[in-house]
Amino acid sequence: MKTTAVKESAHAQAPASDTARQAFLLLRTVFTVAPVLFGLDKFTNLLTDWTGYLAPIVPDTLNLPAQTVMYAVGVIEIVAGILVALRPRIGSLVVAAWLIGIIVNLLILGSFFDVALRDFGLFVGALALNRLATPSAVRQLGGTTASH
Repeated sequence: MKTTAVKESAHAQAPASDTARQAFLLLRTVFTVAPVLFGLDKFTNLLTDWTGYLAPIVPDTLNLPAQTVMYAVGVIEIVAGILVALRPRIGSLVVAAWLIGIIVNLLILGSFFDVALRDFGLFVGALALNRLATPSAVRQLGGTTASH
């Protein structure tokens, strides 16, 4: 009976580890691909006119045209996505900080509150990725510490 409990315990832990590993890979993939795609779109505006989401105070403060600001935003987003791919522990925090900046921008703009709320959910997801990318979590998930 004791060996049965040990076997059941071992089997119960394996799926949780697999599930956590899958969650890590899903979050890492999404927070790599999405920022890169959105960053690239800042140069083409195929998805939307991104300057419409920019609070006027931002280009006014920087003394730059809104589209130029969006080009810089695009570069930052691309770099953040690549950083998540290479160093998810650090990259996830960069993405989380970037999302807070986007949320604050949208709140200052005074519209797109639905997008701000969605971005808050993404912010929480980026923090979850950060937790899954800690050295101890990576070891538990069967990865190496080099992936954080």
